[in-house]
Amino acid sequence: MERVNQDMNAALSEIAMPDDNSFSDRGHDGMTGEDHGAVTDVQPVPAKQERAVSIDPVEDEDFQTIGEIAAEDAVMSARNCNVFYGDKQALMNINLDIGRNEVVALIGPSGCGKSTFIRCLNRMNDTIDIARVEGDIKLYGEDIYDRKMDVVLLRARVGMVFQKPNPFPKSVYENVAYGPRIHGLAHSRAELDDIVYGSLERAGLLGEVRDRLEEPGTGLSGGQQQRLCIARTIAVNPEVILMDEPCSALDPIATARIEDLIDELSQNYAIAIVTHSMHQAARVSQRTAYFHLGKLIEVDATDKIFTNPSHRLTEDYVTGRFG
Repeated sequence: MERVNQDMNAALSEIAMPDDNSFSDRGHDGMTGEDHGAVTDVQPVPAKQERAVSIDPVEDEDFQTIGEIAAEDAVMSARNCNVFYGDKQALMNINLDIGRNEVVALIGPSGCGKSTFIRCLNRMNDTIDIARVEGDIKLYGEDIYDRKMDVVLLRARVGMVFQKPNPFPKSVYENVAYGPRIHGLAHSRAELDDIVYGSLERAGLLGEVRDRLEEPGTGLSGGQQQRLCIARTIAVNPEVILMDEPCSALDPIATARIEDLIDELSQNYAIAIVTHSMHQAARVSQRTAYFHLGKLIEVDATDKIFTNPSHRLTEDYVTGRFG
């Protein structure tokens, strides 16, 4: 997989990472600098406060996201998105596009709203009784919250991979075949076989399970289960893939395989990934969006976010001063 350029690695090596959290020599994805070429034994660097905006978005109700929220070829777009859980507002005026053939990384401290946001993109928040979503979220210009929208079809078009692998209690074959079967994508066993084998191949799993297709998917290793879930997602030909910390429960080797797969899938899909690993965001994404307390603070090219962020909060987070 094409890695971050040398300037990015040099910049990341200057990040100040506290010893008492997971930004030491091993990231949230469990990977050391040796695993993926990141530089360890980093030293603190002076804050670039003269370059960073210090407006407090919490105090400023009219705060506007810094950076370029629009994508050149947007597949999904959110405008003025607000989310409430009962009386509590979880997201405030979020504006962001996800472009074709691009990976957007959503970063920020726990509870900042990044997972809530991607759950809005395929209406997973509909399953929460007290959740309410306001604003416009469109898929190729079509309002996904329109009453005429078929939610089952939407979730096929906008697939999701969760933090913990969740294969069905079925065989490996049936895990992948389930979606195409219920959506009528295959009209014969031969067509279904083509979809299943093709999806497993694209997920980088076929070679490992070719002789285990009738065995339970839950019997695979954690990394294999996550790739099985990705195969299940792409089997229904989605237009967008959402990933909510897909590597947080995986070992470094499995994480590397998932990251390589994300890079390959981005050639055909728009992808949004939530991650707590700064190094992972730098490796897999082209754009990065930083969330803080329910607001989208800054979004820009990934190399700029990690080497020269415009807002002080973004800088403090990516350099490990909090989060």
